[in-house]
Amino acid sequence: MPSLLSSALAQTARNQHLLLLQSSTAQTCLPILRAAVKQTIERARETTILFCFLYRPSSLIGTMRVQPDRVQVVDKTASVPGYDDAQYESERERKTALKRELLEAIRSVPPGPLNAVLDSVDTLLSDIGSLSETTQLLSEALALVRARGGTSRLILHVLAPSPLIPILTETRFSSALTHLIAHPCALLTHVAAAYLTPPPPLSPEEKFWGVFSPIAERHYESEKLVFGPGSEGSGSPQEFVVEVLLRGGADATGRRRGAERVLEGWSAAVYGPCELHQLESLKTLWSRKIVIEAQRAPDPTQNLSFNVNLTPEQQRSRAQVPLPYAHAGKQIQPQTPGAILYDPDSADDLDDDDPDEDLDI
Repeated sequence: MPSLLSSALAQTARNQHLLLLQSSTAQTCLPILRAAVKQTIERARETTILFCFLYRPSSLIGTMRVQPDRVQVVDKTASVPGYDDAQYESERERKTALKRELLEAIRSVPPGPLNAVLDSVDTLLSDIGSLSETTQLLSEALALVRARGGTSRLILHVLAPSPLIPILTETRFSSALTHLIAHPCALLTHVAAAYLTPPPPLSPEEKFWGVFSPIAERHYESEKLVFGPGSEGSGSPQEFVVEVLLRGGADATGRRRGAERVLEGWSAAVYGPCELHQLESLKTLWSRKIVIEAQRAPDPTQNLSFNVNLTPEQQRSRAQVPLPYAHAGKQIQPQTPGAILYDPDSADDLDDDDPDEDLDI
């Protein structure tokens, strides 16, 4: 059965038109972006537009042979605001031209499935200089891609923390979303060691996500683990952990999907998605069983000059001593409710003729 990450990259779900790839300072998501670009190019009868704002097209396409009618590249890496603005009369005209170029590139593609890839929406935000205008531009681009239907998809790469992430993940922006978040392996080992919560199935999913999600959202935690004292530097592109969030849309059979969230691995050794136990950095979590024990109270019988414990023979002898209880082993029959049993004493005066005789009145 294919993993959720493999299915997301292969675009097996219907009406799943938005793929958001999230990197961070501690862990890059570029290997997944390259794999997504490669799979979109390899799929027949689909057109791919690659908008490069930060990375050179060759770093994403690699040595793949592409057909010019199937792959279009819009290279904006050399367009730096403030350095190539001579052809524009104003800053507003430059921004308008940039937005028009992006939308016209999508509209000009012949009918059929389309994959529009933006390698850095943060750079796009920096070029436009307005969060609202950038959001509006991406919303229009998504509407154009969604109108083509089928397996058409808008692929966005974002670097966290970014003000665009809360907007792009809202259901108002897109009800269906595939969100892939890259985490360093050190984050999982830290959660397992410090909070005694290894990833599922070593611990319950509810407990793990309740601990992991708040820590993962505090990006400085991952940065401290990766760049802090005794760390190994930046997150490895060879293997890392991927949080896969799939919301809405429909599967290959047309059934509507709810929200699914899993953790999977990414390893260059297996050329892509893998199980968490296949990651070399997480071998220690699977090779030993983590047992959570309550802290034991100190034993008062330790370090005594005499022995207060019983030998096995003494324990057997003590077990054979009958219990000194009057009703041991017998079932007590309850008495009549409300009955009072009284045994008169010798000094009691039970003469009913003059009950106040003893008062000497």
